[in-house]
Amino acid sequence: MSARLREIFASYLQQRIVVMLALGFSSGLPFLLVFGTLSAWLRQVGVSRTAIGVFSYVGLSYAFKFLWAPLVDQVKLPLIGDWLGKRRAWILAAQSLTIVCLVAISLCDPARMLMTVAVFAVALAFASATQDICIDAWRIEAAQDQRTMATAYQLGYRLALIAAGAGTLVVAQHASWPAAYLTMAGLMGAGIVTTLLAPRPEDAPEPVIGERTVETLAGDLHIRGVLMRALEWIYRAAVAPFVDFFAKHGWNALFILAFVGTYRLSDFVMGVMASNTFYIDLGYSLEIIAAVVKFAGIWMTILGVMVGGLALMRFGTTRALLIGIVAAIVANLAYAWLGTRHGSVPSLAIALGTENFASGFAGTALIAYMSGLTSHAFTATQYALFSSFYALPGKLLGGMSGWTVDWFTHHASVAAAIAGQNVLAAGGKAAGYVPFFVCTAALSLPALALVLIMLRRERLSRPV
Repeated sequence: MSARLREIFASYLQQRIVVMLALGFSSGLPFLLVFGTLSAWLRQVGVSRTAIGVFSYVGLSYAFKFLWAPLVDQVKLPLIGDWLGKRRAWILAAQSLTIVCLVAISLCDPARMLMTVAVFAVALAFASATQDICIDAWRIEAAQDQRTMATAYQLGYRLALIAAGAGTLVVAQHASWPAAYLTMAGLMGAGIVTTLLAPRPEDAPEPVIGERTVETLAGDLHIRGVLMRALEWIYRAAVAPFVDFFAKHGWNALFILAFVGTYRLSDFVMGVMASNTFYIDLGYSLEIIAAVVKFAGIWMTILGVMVGGLALMRFGTTRALLIGIVAAIVANLAYAWLGTRHGSVPSLAIALGTENFASGFAGTALIAYMSGLTSHAFTATQYALFSSFYALPGKLLGGMSGWTVDWFTHHASVAAAIAGQNVLAAGGKAAGYVPFFVCTAALSLPALALVLIMLRRERLSRPV
C-alpha cells in the first residue's frame, strides 16, 4: 500500500470521523421510515399507489428546512444549550422528537388511521430535517477537511438507510410493522449517546455582515430599543446568510443553485417508486427483498461511499461529481431493465446494487461540494439552503411518481388489449415502471450538462 493510501485510510480513524459516522447513521435512520419503508407498510394494507405518491409530500420538510435553519444558527436552547453547546443541544432535541414520532406511528393502524399516520409522519419529517440541519452544521464546524467528514457522514447515512429498509422489513416479516418502528426508535437511542459524547465545537461568533445597513435603516425609520434589536436579529438570521452567499459568488450563485437542484433530481423522483412498492409489484416477498438489500445494499453502499471518498481525494470534487451523475443515469436504466425481469432475484440484486453504489458515490461527492460553499458564520442556514435546493425539485416531482407509473401502466394495458395480448403477459402491474425509469434517467441530463460546464471553466481558469 502506497504512503498516500495509508495517509487516506489513517484519516478515517480520527475520533471526529468515528463520531461523524455514528451521527450520519442517526441522520439517515428516519428518512426511509417516512418514505420507502412506510410506503411498503401502506401498500401491504391496501393503500393505492397514487395515494402513496401523494403521501410522499409529508417529506417536504426536507426541502423547506432552510426556512427555520436561521433559528438553529442564532438561537441557543435554554438549559441544555449551556451544557452541550448550541449544535449538540439542537441535535439532542431533534433526536428526542424523532423517537417520540416513531413510537406514535407504531401505535397506529394505517388502514384505519391514515390521516393520523400522516400527521405523525409530517412531525417525524420535521424532526428528521431539523436533525439534518444541526448535524450538517456540526460536521462543517468540527473539521476543516470535509472530504473525509463527508465520506464518514455518507457511509453512516447509507448504513442507516439499510437498517431502516432491510432491517425494518425483517422485523415486520417475523413480528409486525409496529414492532419494526419501535425497533427503529430504539436504534435512535444510539444517536443520543453519540451526541452526548461528541466533541463540542466552539460556537461561531455572531455574524456582523449588514450591521451598518441595519443601523442606517433603523435610523431612517426612527426605530430604537427593542424594535431595533429585533430588526437586527431578523436581518442577521434570515437575510445576512443569503447576502453573504450572493456577495461571494455573484451571478454564479444562480448557476450553483441550479446545479445543486438538478444533481439528485432523478434519485428523488425515482426513489418513491424504486423501493418496496416496485419490488412488491414485481412479485418479490418482503423476505427476498430484505435478503437482497442486506447483501447488495450493504456492500455496494459501502463500496460506493468509499470509492466516492477516494475519488474526491484523487480526482477532485468536480470530476467526482461527473462520475456520480453518470452512475446515477446507469442506476435509473438498471431499474428500467429490472422492470422487464419479473421475479428474477439476480436481476434484483444487480439493479439494487447498482443504485446503491451510485447513490453512495454521488451523495458523497455532492456533500463535499456543498460543504465547501458554506461560510462558517452561517453554517446551518447556508448548508440548509443548498440541501433544500437539491431536495425541493425532486420532492415536488416525486409526489407525482405513483400517478405517472399508473398512467404508463394504464396505457400499456390499453395497447395490449388493442393488440389482442393478455394484459398480464404485457407486464401487468409492473408495465408502467419501465418507461417511468427511462424518464427519470433523462432527468439527470441537465445536471450532466452543468457539471461539464464546471469542468470547462476549471480548465480555462488554469494558468497556461
